[in-house]
Amino acid sequence: MVRGKTEMKRIENATSRQVTFSKRRNGLLKKAFELSVLCDAEVALVIFSPRSKLYEFSSSSIAQTIERYQRRIKEIGTNHKRNDNSQQARDETSGLTKKIEQLETSKRKLLGEGIDACSIEELQQLENQLDRSLSRIRAKKYQLLRGEIEKLKEQERNLVKENKELKEKWLGMGAPTIASSQSTLSSSEVNIDDNMEVETGLFIGPPDTRQFMKISPQN
Repeated sequence: MVRGKTEMKRIENATSRQVTFSKRRNGLLKKAFELSVLCDAEVALVIFSPRSKLYEFSSSSIAQTIERYQRRIKEIGTNHKRNDNSQQARDETSGLTKKIEQLETSKRKLLGEGIDACSIEELQQLENQLDRSLSRIRAKKYQLLRGEIEKLKEQERNLVKENKELKEKWLGMGAPTIASSQSTLSSSEVNIDDNMEVETGLFIGPPDTRQFMKISPQN
């Protein structure tokens, strides 16, 4: 008699469901034992019945097998994450390499290199780009120049103010003034003797022939 194929769905009859559970459970436990013996494999089997009754089999220790399983899952997760990060890094590196190549090509074109194969539209775009860049550069230069001019004007104002304060401070301290009449001597204040001999520093001849000159008073 040919055995029919069992449909994979929940058995509605409770008695039939319990009988099937017992048969399949025993067969599963037997297969786990045979696998561990024949293949020298570490096997751990845990089964809970519909009434939450526990059935288990382990070739060594359930706890050790579960701990080994958790470590392995963690390693696999770490390796998977590392592989994902490596792939992402490779993708980013590839994208950056392409961008660098594009920038290098654009730079050479802006310098007038490698433009033989450019069309009129591309050359027009390059010209417009250079015009915009030149306008921005000039605007920035004028901005810096205005800033320097304002800075110099501010320094000038500070110096003028400081000079004024120093002058006022100097005058406030009673600075002496020198009159021109005090710096000259009149002829009436100087008495010159008619017979006074004045030794001049000019002479001709050897030192022993040095003579004194008399200055006669003027009428």
